[in-house]
Amino acid sequence: MNEELNPETEVLTGHVKWFDPGKGFGFVVASEGGPDILLHANVLRNFGQSSVADAAEIDIVVQQTQRGMQAVQVLRIDPPKIDTQGTLQDLEGADEATIAATPMEPARVKWFDKGKGFGFANIFGSADDVFIHIEVLRRSGLADLLPGEAVCIRAVDGKRGRMAMTVSSWETAIAEDLSLSQKAAE
Repeated sequence: MNEELNPETEVLTGHVKWFDPGKGFGFVVASEGGPDILLHANVLRNFGQSSVADAAEIDIVVQQTQRGMQAVQVLRIDPPKIDTQGTLQDLEGADEATIAATPMEPARVKWFDKGKGFGFANIFGSADDVFIHIEVLRRSGLADLLPGEAVCIRAVDGKRGRMAMTVSSWETAIAEDLSLSQKAAE
């Protein structure tokens, strides 16, 4: 964690109450309680994400402002705990090890409609569409995707074509890859 924090800030752990990318903000509830904490889209973008799923676990740096508590930096986001009974049929039997062993592929979001609950992306160098379901997005810790957004996808061949198993922001995937490379070098 950041040791040289401004004395008027503190690090809190909590969960996302809700976040609306269209409005550009949402709120976090601290684990120890207290007032809702404003999470602005710019703070989330500085972390490398354009959205975050409701109920995602989050570590943030906060400070008191005239308008209340505000997040000024995101340190960590973990996807929300999910009910595995409602899994998608194409992903049944895919355990964490199988998903982690599937290579990450760089992709660009073609379109995503949160209301419809799905969208598509294209893997770089391929014209084939990869289907992205809203539940996969939520399990990945995201709430929405923007057209043209760069992401990394772990995909499988499903019954109706390629389907994303996980989606991560470009910055998160790069940080994850660097972390794994450093662990392998040790």
